[in-house]
Amino acid sequence: MPESQLAYVSMTGPDRVGLISAVTARLFDLGANLADTNFAVLGTGFEFNAVCDLPADLRLDDVAGELRALPQLVGAEVSVTPFTHAAAQAENARITHIIDVVGGDRPGLVARLAEAFQDYDANIVRMNSTRLPGSGDDADYVTRFEVYIPERADSCLAAIDNTAQQLFCTCRWQVV
Repeated sequence: MPESQLAYVSMTGPDRVGLISAVTARLFDLGANLADTNFAVLGTGFEFNAVCDLPADLRLDDVAGELRALPQLVGAEVSVTPFTHAAAQAENARITHIIDVVGGDRPGLVARLAEAFQDYDANIVRMNSTRLPGSGDDADYVTRFEVYIPERADSCLAAIDNTAQQLFCTCRWQVV
């Protein structure tokens, strides 16, 4: 019998101070070891996702029930399901570049940039978009891409910059 099992823990609900502390402490108390984990505030809500290595004898329904019992998760949706993929990341999940695109709300921006990444066999590992504070009615956003660019990075970055400029946005990047 295996000593552990992989589970995908996913939750969304109203954001509260102390949420991450309560969730990760409870998972630790249950014997979970966190692997890839994401947390984001989305509007006034939150999203938390994690791959967890759990003791083999721990029922996933029990984990979900323990999390739902936390006061910080009142009103949240909690799901704990088997994770059927390998926990170790593939080479194309290694982040080689962080790219920020800044500008006004541009419908199709993410789609056009994603197409440009695909043209260079670049893999988007993480992406988020956030409205910049104090930007008023003509809101400015920063969209961050954390990507794996396997080769021709200079050409790929030039294509991303050109696409951003066509949409009246600025682009900056850093090599990781």
